[in-house]
Amino acid sequence: MADLELTVTICSWNTASDLRACLQSLWDRRDEARFEVIVVDNASSDGSPDMVASEFPWVRLERMDRNLGFTAGHNHALRLRRAPHAFVLNSDTIVHPGCLRGLLDFLAAHPECGILGPKLLNTDGSLQMSCRRFPNPVAALFRNTPIGRLFPNNRFTREYLMADWDHSAPREVDWVSGAAFLVSERVLREVGLFDEGFFMYCEDVDWCWRVWKAGLKVMYVPDCLVTHAIGRSTDKAANRMIVLFHRSMLRFYRKNMAPSIHPLLRPAAVGLAAVALAARASVFIAKNWKDELARRLRR
Repeated sequence: MADLELTVTICSWNTASDLRACLQSLWDRRDEARFEVIVVDNASSDGSPDMVASEFPWVRLERMDRNLGFTAGHNHALRLRRAPHAFVLNSDTIVHPGCLRGLLDFLAAHPECGILGPKLLNTDGSLQMSCRRFPNPVAALFRNTPIGRLFPNNRFTREYLMADWDHSAPREVDWVSGAAFLVSERVLREVGLFDEGFFMYCEDVDWCWRVWKAGLKVMYVPDCLVTHAIGRSTDKAANRMIVLFHRSMLRFYRKNMAPSIHPLLRPAAVGLAAVALAARASVFIAKNWKDELARRLRR
């Protein structure tokens, strides 16, 4: 425990090629910090666990016999960690030089921080909007919806994504993407792990919410870089992921936001949110079905 500074946890499901690149990037960073890597494989069928075992024997591999989900998979690794701090990482990421050392040094200089998010880049090098304000119903109405496409520059989406800021300096933010963030020992000890009621999606928002409630800060640290290829795993089951996402959104609202509403009005508010989220999910699923039908007709 005293020798290690950081445990990197990766939860993987059928992302063999991305996982290989991710682990290679961590191996290339081995001189930056004293860290271990734990990969939890969620019953992949693409040879991922055998690849890890044969090509990266220094990685601790945990083979699951079923898909635990993102949260339970990471929690399994977090409970096994031997270092004080943890770096939660997606398998579809590349960690850039200086990232691990930079985050650890920033945390040492700012002990009031509980979660630190690096700057995430898309695979083409462009900025990924990975730090945001907490969600609200109006932003959800405009975000990735037909209404949002009619008003692409609406202030609600811009405010939610923090799009009017250049992301060039460290800043306190509401939450950072669970694709890559450092979690302090204090959070792991005092706040706890991911809420496993979220199979995946919104678990990062919820954890950051709890960190702020505990009196600690969530910070965005743009000098530390990670490339993230969004959706490499989830795109394999798109409609199921849409359902899971909106179910998680409802859970987050019911758990963290609805309690601030007057008890007499709370059931109606939760019910309205459920209807709105179900309608939003139905629009996305219908579009996927339409696109799939069009592809088949073109063959």
